Amino acid sequence: MTAAPFRPSAAQLALMFNNFLMWGGFFMIIPLVTVHFVSQLGWAAASVGLVLGVRQLTQQGLTVFGGAYADRIGPRPLIAAGLFTRSLGFACMGLSTTFWTLLASAVLAGVGGSLFDAPKNAAVTALTSPQDRSRVYSLMGVAGNLGMVTGPLVGAWLSRYEFRTVALLAACAYLIALAVLLAVVPRVPGSLGAESGFAGLWQAVRDTPFRRFTVAMSGYFLLSTQINVAVTLKAVSLYGPQATGPLYGIQAGLAVLLQYPLLRAAERFLSQRQVLVLGVMLASLALGLMSLTTTFVQLLACTVLFSLGTMLVFPTQQSLTALMSPAGRYGSYFGFGALSLGIGGGVGSVVGGALVDVGQQLQRPALPWLTLMLIGLGTALALRWVLWSGPVVAEQSNAQD
Repeated sequence: MTAAPFRPSAAQLALMFNNFLMWGGFFMIIPLVTVHFVSQLGWAAASVGLVLGVRQLTQQGLTVFGGAYADRIGPRPLIAAGLFTRSLGFACMGLSTTFWTLLASAVLAGVGGSLFDAPKNAAVTALTSPQDRSRVYSLMGVAGNLGMVTGPLVGAWLSRYEFRTVALLAACAYLIALAVLLAVVPRVPGSLGAESGFAGLWQAVRDTPFRRFTVAMSGYFLLSTQINVAVTLKAVSLYGPQATGPLYGIQAGLAVLLQYPLLRAAERFLSQRQVLVLGVMLASLALGLMSLTTTFVQLLACTVLFSLGTMLVFPTQQSLTALMSPAGRYGSYFGFGALSLGIGGGVGSVVGGALVDVGQQLQRPALPWLTLMLIGLGTALALRWVLWSGPVVAEQSNAQD
């Protein structure tokens, strides 16, 4: 059956453009944090990994409250506050000269992200009819990946200048997004009563299949964050600071070109649950193969495989989260689900940096990559158990098969 013609509304286009700015601003600076403080200033990789991990944990840990509160007052005020706070965090990051000032700016940036992360998904859901949501989520992903292409390239080009210059420009991207949000995106009223937003969060906590799904997904996000830590450090060691441009560019460029057709092709033959597990296994294999790389080209080839896994995992995880969320609880469920990214990403940043340090000290360069591959394969097994053993999850995902 041919799908009905779809034309995004002005509000939907504004949210897509803002997603481009958010991802572009983020990836303009985050890869260079590792490069600047580790490769240029000589800080320990574990200390910078800790900073990135705290930012991740702060953002995703507090997102549960941002999502729940969006169910009460509507998403736009929270998105606006988050964009402004994130811009302050990145600006302060550019001015940091000590570990503690860098850590404080990372926490501020994380708080900003916690305010707009789940509310952004709630706004997309509220401003989109059910039959068009999959297409809008897909276009949001394309816009975000365009930002992932543009951000690292701009950041790499600006790396010839001071780090603070890149940080201030990244902060400006969020201020532009704030202006677009206030000018174009309408205020969406809260869908629930004054008390029920946090009741929605409590419902998500008590939802056993969804809770297990969230815990299992933490393992994948431990892997995905290595693109900012272990993979970036190895790329820089093979090619220099300019490696961040092609490294992130090829990942995001492939996602722009292939994410939608790849996902559609996979879902013709596999259920959503199978697509998710397959994506995690591909990402795990890619990290394991990086233990064999001795040239930057070989590293990029592994990044291609890693990207294919990511393209399958992320939109499928979002679809399953939306599918498992009761009506009116989208903010709460997306917020609680973000804990998987917070815990996995936070732990992954610390573990990735520590594994790199230990591998160098023991003169075992393959140690980080083989360890990460084993973690990924364990995650795939855990997800398979969770998604096939939970009757509610099974019934809901089968509805989409």
